[in-house]
Amino acid sequence: MRHCTACGAPVVYRVPAGDTRPRAVCPHCGHIQYENPRNIVGTIPVWEQQVLLCRRAIEPRYGLWTLPAGFMELDESTEGGALRETREEAGADVRLDGLYAVINVLPAHQVYLFYRGQLTSPRWHPGEESLEVRLFHEAEIPWDELAFRSVAQTLKRYFADLRTGHFPVHTFDIS
Repeated sequence: MRHCTACGAPVVYRVPAGDTRPRAVCPHCGHIQYENPRNIVGTIPVWEQQVLLCRRAIEPRYGLWTLPAGFMELDESTEGGALRETREEAGADVRLDGLYAVINVLPAHQVYLFYRGQLTSPRWHPGEESLEVRLFHEAEIPWDELAFRSVAQTLKRYFADLRTGHFPVHTFDIS
């Protein structure tokens, strides 16, 4: 951040009184701008033990495969955002089965929240951000063509849990 969001003056980074981290502080008006992680919400959409993946039609990672997910909007719940992103990217409706993974992607300042979900019908189509949408059995997952480590690690945990029939909530960091 270079300029104050309140008055537009150049900011300086310093630790404000009573704080422990450097913040963007405006020397002109005194406004402190807090920068917080961005929430990414999505689903693991399943149909008959197959996972629905989307091939990205946008950067970053154009042409690579991912779970349907995206930035959470203001005035939206995490569940509502995950359902919206699944409809937008995969043209699919799911019934959520619960939170599955919370992933702290430290270098990107992001927190991913993936929900398990059952497709409500065998209908889907690529949205504007997807080149292709397709079901994959575990053995068919294009592991070397997955867009993000968060997706690869989530899918590995999901298929391991599918074999046991036990789906705990996974929390992990990617640094």
